Amino acid sequence: MIKPKNVVTIFIILSIIVFIFVKTNSKDNNQNQSSVEYLNPEIGVIYNSVSTTGVVEPQNRLEVKPSISGRIEDILVSEGDRVYKGDVLALMSSTERAALIDAAQSQDEETRKYWEEVYKQTPILSPIVGEVIVRSVEPGQTVTTSDAVLVLSDRLIISAQFDETDVGKVRVNQKAIITLDAYPEVVINGIVNHIAYESELVNNVTIYDVDILPEKIPDFLRSGMSANVEVIENEKNNILIIPQKVLVQQENTFYVNIKDKKNDKVIKREVITGINDGTNIEITSGLNENDLVVLKQAIISKKKNSGSNPFMPSRK
Repeated sequence: MIKPKNVVTIFIILSIIVFIFVKTNSKDNNQNQSSVEYLNPEIGVIYNSVSTTGVVEPQNRLEVKPSISGRIEDILVSEGDRVYKGDVLALMSSTERAALIDAAQSQDEETRKYWEEVYKQTPILSPIVGEVIVRSVEPGQTVTTSDAVLVLSDRLIISAQFDETDVGKVRVNQKAIITLDAYPEVVINGIVNHIAYESELVNNVTIYDVDILPEKIPDFLRSGMSANVEVIENEKNNILIIPQKVLVQQENTFYVNIKDKKNDKVIKREVITGINDGTNIEITSGLNENDLVVLKQAIISKKKNSGSNPFMPSRK
């Protein structure tokens, strides 16, 4: 017969075992709860583009050459100056006038002034509206009709080359984004101005020259600079977007996992998609900005003992 004292002792021991068992299971259950990260769909922009490299150069480069041979007396412009058609760029003396003025100057000042008034200098005029990009001579130099005194540019463009697989995606008046190797932090907006009708063969690749016209010419833009060009093929603004990696495809149907706010569970929601840029994708139907989309879901668990009794040895 078991004594009352022993019964109490056995009851206490059993109570302790049950308590430890319950606490252990409760801890394991807590450690097996899901850790979920959510995100809200956002209103944003998605665009597809075609990229290439290019070089800054004049769209129309014009060398200004004198109509006579002789000596340059004065240059009235500097590199970077804006000139207009008919502006006097330089003054020069023909070979005969230069010889006559030099001879008169050796006599006296009055004689020199007389012949300078009688025998006027020959002006060199600007044939176009543009910018002076090269000043190749200085006063006192002798030039011939084959020498370029100045070089003018009507406007600077980026001359880009697209191969035949990409040129079909490029159209006149498309938007373009330009960055320069010399100023990588500066973004210049532009448009496609011209697509060559004739191709060239470069390293056995068929390419087409495409002129990209900057919307605004920055002061630091110089002919010969290397550029990176991104032509916008298509673009959508103010659209609902999510990261493409959260999208799940089953056959021809796309869906995302979202939080059901009624019962706080994760459920599947079918969506209809639009364009994507490889990172984000447009959602045209099935979601709104207030939905919580599952970005990442992980199960945090701890290795359990194989025995149900905490006092039993575990298997190895």
